[in-house]
Amino acid sequence: MLARSNGPPGLLDDRMFSCPTPQDAIARLEDLHAQAVSAQRVALDAFIKSGRQPRPAERATWRYPLLRAAYHPDGPPPANARAFAKFSEAGVYETTVTQPAAFGPYLIEQLTPLVEEYGATLEVGVSEQEIPYPYVLDGGDELGAGDIPPAELARWFPTPNLAAIGDEIADGLWEHAPGAPFPLALFDAPRVDFSLRRIVHYTGTPWQAVQPWILFTNYQRYVDEFVAWAIGRLRDPASGYDRLVASGGVVVTAQTADDEAAERVNAAPWRKHQMPAYHLLGEGRDGISLVNIGVGPSNAKNITDHLAVLRPHCWLMIGHCGGLRQSQRIGDYMLAHAYLRQDRILDALVPPDIPIPAIAEVQVALQAAAADVTGDRGEELKRRLRTGTVVTNDDRNWELRYSQEKRRINQSRAIGVDMESGTIAAQGYRLRVPYGALLCVSDKPLHGEIKLPGAANAFYQRAISEHLKIGIAAVERLQASGDSLHSRKLRAFDEPPFR
Repeated sequence: MLARSNGPPGLLDDRMFSCPTPQDAIARLEDLHAQAVSAQRVALDAFIKSGRQPRPAERATWRYPLLRAAYHPDGPPPANARAFAKFSEAGVYETTVTQPAAFGPYLIEQLTPLVEEYGATLEVGVSEQEIPYPYVLDGGDELGAGDIPPAELARWFPTPNLAAIGDEIADGLWEHAPGAPFPLALFDAPRVDFSLRRIVHYTGTPWQAVQPWILFTNYQRYVDEFVAWAIGRLRDPASGYDRLVASGGVVVTAQTADDEAAERVNAAPWRKHQMPAYHLLGEGRDGISLVNIGVGPSNAKNITDHLAVLRPHCWLMIGHCGGLRQSQRIGDYMLAHAYLRQDRILDALVPPDIPIPAIAEVQVALQAAAADVTGDRGEELKRRLRTGTVVTNDDRNWELRYSQEKRRINQSRAIGVDMESGTIAAQGYRLRVPYGALLCVSDKPLHGEIKLPGAANAFYQRAISEHLKIGIAAVERLQASGDSLHSRKLRAFDEPPFR
């Protein structure tokens, strides 16, 4: 039963409804969001077909729902080691919500401890934030909606307002005004909707298909191996997986995972998309996504900015690197324990002097997975798997500046160099997503073993399948780790309650 709140004056208003349980709150969020989207779609349809201009009263209903949690304890807060679903201080916390049906399990996970352990009270109502019309259109027709130009639609319908979309909460730039509510989540509804559309654009897949365990790679050959592995899992009824959603609009199910399935995936128009993605999922279980981010820190930052709004459990970089030590061999693995960040793309957001700590659970899972897949133990594993610092550089031809780079590489004791891992780790740190990197040595530029076509092809055929299997095995280990993966070392002292 939902009832209008009768809380203290100035705290609650007649737009808010008290929700006794998280389930009630989510049901109310779903109703309000569905009503707002449906009403705006009706008005858009009428405007496109007949030119009927929406009335101000109609536009006032096209707003995101608001979720509010109030925490007013009688004593000290409960002690727990969890890295999320906890209040930093007493007060009122708010956020706007989009797509509440899709985010329902996440919201339940966050709200249940706040209610049961902290005694928080929940309320749901209508916010002041309008839902931009591109986010309610079916089929992603943001540019025209028929023959009507966007400028004309913008006269009568809400449009994305970049001034109201940002990462100030995640970056610690927001300032709390006395008497104002605290943020309940890192990202509000306009920021989430902005990124959901970008995910579709860059990956060529529905955002709903993205899984909470994400592997990043920088080579198409890893995609081929992942697709082959995923099809094999679909053929196994005990795996729990029932479909592979591939970039370009192809879906392979357990029933269609035949000998031509991989060819259908490869024939899809995935090349139209900058960072094609592939998602293996099943009803009632967490799945795995693989995203080919290509080369460079710009791509790495771009896609992680957007995937972060889905609040994944973990993302891992499984790609190639240059080995910097004489003792390394082509095909050896490097487990990044630290990063010398020369990507430069995040310097203003996470300055290079801010340390990016390794996540213990991720490191242990990657090392154990390497042992399981390779069969190596002890000294044999140490010879193939080295831990240390990875240099992430924004210049693919850094070798041409060797006389300038040599001293810094020596000072850092780096063991490898790439163009993405440090960016992905820094983004995980910044956006509170556990991270890690297991790289495979594909060349040794300082020691005369450069990447030539013949040697590279032999390396690819030998190493990629094993490397990908290690990444997948690490994910499977992490899936069993529970809440401990969400390390408190990623949490700020004034963190919003939601992870």
